[in-house]
Amino acid sequence: MHRIGPGRRSITAVLLGLTALAIGAVFGTARDGGAAITAKPSNTAPPAITGSAKEGSTLTASNGSWDGTAPITYAFAWSRCDQDGGSCAKIGGATANTYVLKHIDAGATLRVTVTATNTDGSTDSTSVPTAVVAATPVPPVTGCPAGTGAMQIADVTPPARLQLDQQIVAPGVVTPSATSIQVHFRVSACGGRPVQGALLYATAVPYNQYSIAPEGVTGADGGATLTMNQLRGFPASSKQGLLVVFARARKPGEVITAGISTRLLVSFPVSLK
Repeated sequence: MHRIGPGRRSITAVLLGLTALAIGAVFGTARDGGAAITAKPSNTAPPAITGSAKEGSTLTASNGSWDGTAPITYAFAWSRCDQDGGSCAKIGGATANTYVLKHIDAGATLRVTVTATNTDGSTDSTSVPTAVVAATPVPPVTGCPAGTGAMQIADVTPPARLQLDQQIVAPGVVTPSATSIQVHFRVSACGGRPVQGALLYATAVPYNQYSIAPEGVTGADGGATLTMNQLRGFPASSKQGLLVVFARARKPGEVITAGISTRLLVSFPVSLK
């Protein structure tokens, strides 16, 4: 058998030791953990969405939980989906971790996809869908302006309608000696609010009892007064006990028989004694 001399054994041991040190410097050892293990992001919990699923609310997305080489950066992409969370389409420009629900989102669900990126690569993870987004209830159209108190006729629109109230005649009892009378009406709408700028028309029925005055314009209190002169047709009969007046209120520029106009037959007492 060939024997190795003491000198050669020492040289071999030194070489083996240097080799071991070099390998350890590159790869580390199981005991000291000196080697850096690199890996692209790996999702351990998907992102989640918080917030109320109704139009106008703000949704907020979490990053989710990830493993991988630090540092890790996160990017967001929101998608609009059907009511079951399928058939999703990305929403243009929705790349923040928050999203404000819009009217177009009503009836749909939303998901968010988070892309985690480090020096070793990127990985996507998508949230479960939100609840179906509820639309903001649309208040009924009333045709009435906001606020309280007097309204301008221009601010009143269908389906609101004008009303005629507070009918007064002067003198209080119409007699043959009343060569002229004054009829007063108040025009209101939207729960009794006075309307300024409405046009008021009135005529006695049957005709030819009193003249027809030009249309009056209601003031800030909603009232207008018309003066009617007695004609030869009054009284309409020897037993007449009432003077019937047809009144109409309308909005300037509207068709007389349409829009927010209104009509009323009212009677005032007559004494022929």
